[in-house]
Amino acid sequence: MKQQANLIRAGQVIEHNGRRWTVLKQQILTPGKGGAFIQVEMRDLNSGNKSNERWRTADTVERLLTEDRDYIYSYMDGDNIVLMDPETFEQTMLSKDILGDQLPFLQDNMQLELKLVEGDPVAVTLPPQVTLEVVEADPVVKGQTASSSYKPAKLSNGVKVMVPPFVEAGERIVVRTDDASYVERAKD
Repeated sequence: MKQQANLIRAGQVIEHNGRRWTVLKQQILTPGKGGAFIQVEMRDLNSGNKSNERWRTADTVERLLTEDRDYIYSYMDGDNIVLMDPETFEQTMLSKDILGDQLPFLQDNMQLELKLVEGDPVAVTLPPQVTLEVVEADPVVKGQTASSSYKPAKLSNGVKVMVPPFVEAGERIVVRTDDASYVERAKD
């Protein structure tokens, strides 16, 4: 299905130069002189190579229709993740590279959304937030302003995040899966 380039969004799958690409990031830029254009960072579904492309906003691109299906994460098997279809209980193996930077946020029995193009898996979407335990947190430095001071902390999955000064080791916090940023203390 054809669509204008300015409607490209992260997570979509497009066809360009005879290859399938999943869109990682997009940004519409308006220079001081001339027309606006869209800068798109995308990954080749077959080779895994990344590419950056620019289109004028009025250009058209071929968008591939995706089918979204819910799966449950079961376990890691070497370089693959094993997912289970909750309706049929069939297992599907995918390369862990499909998750990219979000791989450390994968948790047992987590419900995921798998995007399929013509039956082939092209992308996995994690829940927007996860709850994790802080295993290391730097001590608070006295004299820092309370409004914008953050300190580094290490989570139970090994990811480092910036947290407010009141967060201590052993606490559970909510973290965004897309950019590994602190949201709030866990309410459990």
